[in-house]
Amino acid sequence: MSNIQDQVVIITGASSGIGEATAKELASKGAKLVLAARREDRLKKLQDEIQAAGGQARYQVVDVTSYEQMQELAAFTLREFGKIDVLVNNAGIMPQAFLSKNKVDEWDRMIDVNIKGVLYAIAAVTPSMRERKSGHIINLSSVAGHNIYPGGTVYCGTKHAVKAISEGLRQEEAMSGTSIRVTNVSPGAVSSELLETISDPEMKEGMEDFYKVAIDADRIARAISFAIEQPSDVAINEMIIRPTVQVG
Repeated sequence: MSNIQDQVVIITGASSGIGEATAKELASKGAKLVLAARREDRLKKLQDEIQAAGGQARYQVVDVTSYEQMQELAAFTLREFGKIDVLVNNAGIMPQAFLSKNKVDEWDRMIDVNIKGVLYAIAAVTPSMRERKSGHIINLSSVAGHNIYPGGTVYCGTKHAVKAISEGLRQEEAMSGTSIRVTNVSPGAVSSELLETISDPEMKEGMEDFYKVAIDADRIARAISFAIEQPSDVAINEMIIRPTVQVG
């Protein structure tokens, strides 16, 4: 039996891409899922697919930029399943443009979703995890959290922040003895809807060319599953996952 059996897992950004693939992967191994995103039609479809295959899933429509909605997501999960074992902090957006374009609204949105959203989710789930002295927080950073490239400056900044938050959280929980594990996952080019968040035509064309080497999202889902499956005294803290042929 997998260590994932009967673990209660919240997945943000579950309506597509890595979130959707992770939901299917974990459901196949017996996890009890709470699917979170903004698009209810997508969430309901995914829930129905998981349940039709014999899995357990609930969904909650949330905007990760709302602290109150993230608190309610955690409360909903506790009402439905009585505990929170794992948070997959996956929601994110990837607008790309040179700083000289002054796309301030996109900067604000990236900071709200990619940084504040991660923090709000952590704040929502850690109280019950600390009380139980058990839990696992998996944050989705990016290869952009390790590298910087022209046009991706703000996005890279947000993903560097996720990496820093992950390591800071890991150290704090290790010091406090809560046994909460922290994993930072940094995917390279992965087939998803992220490119649709790019409004700048020049950058979008360049990123579409770069993403021709993209791997399927289920590759990342399997890596997340691997991290969760480890014994409770083992923490996979950092994973960088690129297409074999990706250079940057």
